[in-house]
Amino acid sequence: SIKSDKEIVDCVSLGGNELRWYGGPQQKYQYWPVEKLTLSNYSYITKEADSCAIAERYWLNSEGVFIHLSDRAPLFIDQNSRKDNHLCFITKLKLPYNTRAQTFDFEYTIGVASDPRKAHLEAVHRILGKPSGVPDELMAARPIWSTWARYKRDINESVVLEFAKEIIDNKFTNSQFEIDDDWEICYGALTFRESKFPDIKKTVQELKNMGFRVTLWIHPFVNKGCDPWYKEGVENGYFVLDHNGKEDTQWWNSKTGEAAYVDFTKPEASNWYISRLSKLLEDTGIDSYKFDAGEASWQPDDPILASTSDQHPIKIQTDYIREVATFGPIVEVRSGFRNQFQQIYMRMIDKDSLWSWNNGLPTLVTTLMQLNMNGYPLVLPDMIGGNGYEGAPSREMFIRWLQANVFMPSMQFSYVPWDYTDGDGINILELCRHFVQLHEDFIDLIVERFHRAVDHGEPVNPPVWWIDPKNHVAHTIYDEFLLGEEVLAAPVLEEGQTSRDIYLPAGEWLDGNNGSIYTGPLWLRKYPAPLSVLPYFIRQKK
Repeated sequence: SIKSDKEIVDCVSLGGNELRWYGGPQQKYQYWPVEKLTLSNYSYITKEADSCAIAERYWLNSEGVFIHLSDRAPLFIDQNSRKDNHLCFITKLKLPYNTRAQTFDFEYTIGVASDPRKAHLEAVHRILGKPSGVPDELMAARPIWSTWARYKRDINESVVLEFAKEIIDNKFTNSQFEIDDDWEICYGALTFRESKFPDIKKTVQELKNMGFRVTLWIHPFVNKGCDPWYKEGVENGYFVLDHNGKEDTQWWNSKTGEAAYVDFTKPEASNWYISRLSKLLEDTGIDSYKFDAGEASWQPDDPILASTSDQHPIKIQTDYIREVATFGPIVEVRSGFRNQFQQIYMRMIDKDSLWSWNNGLPTLVTTLMQLNMNGYPLVLPDMIGGNGYEGAPSREMFIRWLQANVFMPSMQFSYVPWDYTDGDGINILELCRHFVQLHEDFIDLIVERFHRAVDHGEPVNPPVWWIDPKNHVAHTIYDEFLLGEEVLAAPVLEEGQTSRDIYLPAGEWLDGNNGSIYTGPLWLRKYPAPLSVLPYFIRQKK
């Protein structure tokens, strides 16, 4: 423990030319490996800014060394800013941490193993933890269909039923239909707006008759004026307060100071929220929920939380995810801190319909590996094609995004194949159905890897170095990934590209497209990959 007026700084060299680093925060610009990232005096909590929905205090390098900092430290990080080629850990009692504390803790653990694979597995077993069970298998096998990217907030009963009918008519399978934003009478009411959904129970039943399960988008906020629920929350102390006793905060569906965040560190507040959600399922026949937000930054500045003496602001994050996970293995969340043991899907935060590193298609692969190597192997990629905040994805982007998604655990559509035209010898519906089926063909392997994650703490989608852990070239590969230790996927992630270089690590590899056998380690230069082709390789058993 250190007296509160001190700032403690400890810097780690990021090393020489061949040393690579993994872990650290999820970021909008999700570079991989992470040693080139620049962060300046960065408060290390989950936050909306920079898509920092995961902020585990864990770093791993290619030599087999890991560093883990204690949960309680009021941690800031500085990378390549104060000191070039260094990662600095800074602890100080400044916002967003509790500035009134007298002392703070600064502890960290260093682990050393013979290679990064062994080091990571030790970190999982000793510190990070692993999922307590396998999530819903149908969500892995067949696509989720969401209203969000295609319709945004313009949804109602007829939109939902027409969308569902289109999915069936175009002969696509499903795991469930997700009703996304703007169904409530006001945010936090957890009550359907009858002008949009006159009889939600009937709508849900119609969807079920068509062969869908139904899930619903949920958030942890109540907007000011959304009464009687807001009033009830204020009167009973169910919202996070700042040190002035105010619950005022803001999220993307409110104005400044016009919302409150349910305080999941208080059992009575959690019970209020969870019991209302349970009743909603009971009343409507809906199967489960997609839980949005949760990041610590949505609280009022300088929050008072009930559950810890040191008032660590990230506690709300951990407790929110723990509470909503009680709804079972169909649940999806998008944020977490020390929530690796939950038996639920961790959704990648919204991706943008871009080809760039600014939260675009290349970051789909790097975010997948980033989550896996922070101990979250049950990954749900976000919408195929991205969210279209600046316009719908092009046909090329949609197909390449779908291909990149094939060997990830789950597929999620909102933009749809039948909105695109045939051409260049491609029948768009047939091609998309082919890749959906290819994903389902590997469901046994995906589920087997879920079980290995639960039993042994292994990543479901590791980086290519996982099976060749001392290979310096493999340590640098950012645009390929593995499914377990059996499949290597090398999707095309650049616009206009019809070939790509592919690195195969040690082993015998069967080309999934043409049946050729290659022996790694090996570069395949200019591997042909026209728009209809997803390059992938299956490792041959010895």
